[in-house]
Amino acid sequence: MFEAVLDCIKSFDTIVIHRHSRPDGDALGSQIGMKNLITENFPEKTVYVVGDETKIYNFIPHSEMDDIPDTVYENALAILLDFATPPLASDDRYRLAKKTVRIDHHIYCETFTDVEVIDDSFESCCGMVTAFAVESRLKINKTAGEALYTGMITDSGRFRYDSTSSRTFTLASHLIETGFDTNELYRSLYADDLANRQLKARFTLKIQLSPKNVAYIYTTKEELKELGASEFSVSRGMVSAMSDIKGVDIWVNFTETDAGVLCELRSNRFNINPIAVKYGGGGHQKASGACVPDRETAFAMLADLDAIQGGANE
Repeated sequence: MFEAVLDCIKSFDTIVIHRHSRPDGDALGSQIGMKNLITENFPEKTVYVVGDETKIYNFIPHSEMDDIPDTVYENALAILLDFATPPLASDDRYRLAKKTVRIDHHIYCETFTDVEVIDDSFESCCGMVTAFAVESRLKINKTAGEALYTGMITDSGRFRYDSTSSRTFTLASHLIETGFDTNELYRSLYADDLANRQLKARFTLKIQLSPKNVAYIYTTKEELKELGASEFSVSRGMVSAMSDIKGVDIWVNFTETDAGVLCELRSNRFNINPIAVKYGGGGHQKASGACVPDRETAFAMLADLDAIQGGANE
């Protein structure tokens, strides 16, 4: 499955690894994991990681991004991880690379690299990178193991989501065998300070229900500024406040930003990905995202989600 990826890595002395912007645990974990796989098994190669910074996952070892000039790409391989469309790239200079490779577990949208391995049956991109390492008989060091395991557990909801399979646990066992401290990892990942816990409580009080029982939260730019919280911590971070509510099978978090209204769509029952795609986004069947231009469009999306929920109840 990954033979062409391995051949590309072997063929280039310089490799730059990209992932999507506003990175989550899977994006950063796959990026850092891939870098450490390559440097461990091919120490003669120069490997860079690029993209926007985030403090949420800075407990992952070697999570600092590299600042590199355009000239690095002239004879380089660019590896793209965990995103399905070009606008989501953390750094679009991958286009300057001599060759491009993409590994992704999102629902296929389009081809935009030279070599692509896409499989939406995986719970995470980290799972795919781990499968690449196992299939290619590469040594997985402790740093790579911890980074990849972080992305695997965050994108699978601690192995709870229905994308989790026996393959997930088999691959996870390979990572745990590298010797990192799982207890310390979970403490770092899920420890919450009082301010953030109070923020979650505040957002719980903001939950509203559509006519057909779709839960939603809408945060204006003014409210976001008043909160003093980052766009990521509100948009991606607060969508889970609406999960596990009885009678609610679809929920969506709307967050106004200068770039538009960030939309995080989730479901425990329905395929909501076509709605995200309709509005220029994408993702998975039960977890997708998009960015729409204004509040009116956001509520048009809500109406479409309402139709899915309502149609199932008729």
